Amino acid sequence: MTDRHLHLDRLAVLCLVGCSAVWGLNQAAVKVALSDFPPLAQAGLRSLGAALLLALWARWRRLPVAPTRETLWPSLLTGLLFAAEFGVYFSGLQYTSASRMVVFVYLSPFVVALGMPLIAPGERLGRGQMAGLLLAFAGVAGAFSESGHGGPHQLLGDAMGVLGAVLWGGTTLAIRATALSRASAEQTLMSQLAVSAVALLAASAWMGEAWPAQIHALSWAALGFQTVIVTFASYLLWFWLMRHYPATKISAFTLLTPVFGLLAGVLLLGEPATPRILLALAAVAVGIALVSRPAPAAPSSSSVPS
Repeated sequence: MTDRHLHLDRLAVLCLVGCSAVWGLNQAAVKVALSDFPPLAQAGLRSLGAALLLALWARWRRLPVAPTRETLWPSLLTGLLFAAEFGVYFSGLQYTSASRMVVFVYLSPFVVALGMPLIAPGERLGRGQMAGLLLAFAGVAGAFSESGHGGPHQLLGDAMGVLGAVLWGGTTLAIRATALSRASAEQTLMSQLAVSAVALLAASAWMGEAWPAQIHALSWAALGFQTVIVTFASYLLWFWLMRHYPATKISAFTLLTPVFGLLAGVLLLGEPATPRILLALAAVAVGIALVSRPAPAAPSSSSVPS
């Protein structure tokens, strides 16, 4: 199928729900692998493995993935932001639960919403979008104020989740503001994976992260799931959907990711689903929905309904 659709069909809906479920389950997979793999090394190995798979896939499809002269410096910038994001995010999961982390990490769309008018002045927040932004931050503030179930360092882990969201949003803004906005999805993804793999593994060695004498099969499986299913396959599927279906409609499905993340943390890791964290999750989801809605266009005699 190469034509572009105006509406989501059954295949698209199934793919989008599958991507959201995979991304939500990823939080628990990272948490499981942290029992053996130190955080920076785990993030670096994941990027390295996915980069190798992407290189093989691109070679098979004869697609260029190397940066051009125009995209070299933007590739380095976004790759370092990508590395910092996952380094902070993986490290934060040592201190807070996966079900809490997924709420904070998905503040990233609000970072993009606030920063985008600086890049594209026409994309300013409307009243309803600003209300959604405030609602989401109110939910996060409520989650922060909750007494911790994850130990005395839980607030540190939560703060690292928020920082990870800022870095994720910064990566998106950097791509939009540079020559990478005109590059293929494969080139953009490869630049982030390759640079982050080198940066994270170097940081792991510099920090002297300790490796266990034995790595359990479950940890290898969790790392393999992150590398093959999440970072390689689901990202490529997402880019395919972006090419064939309306971006505004498929983006709304990312709201399912925190829900799946919460369920994975509760069902697989036995983490508590407290009323306050559930309320924070609902506030973030509703807030993202409001921010994602396009602002009403001004009436114009030449406007045509889409």
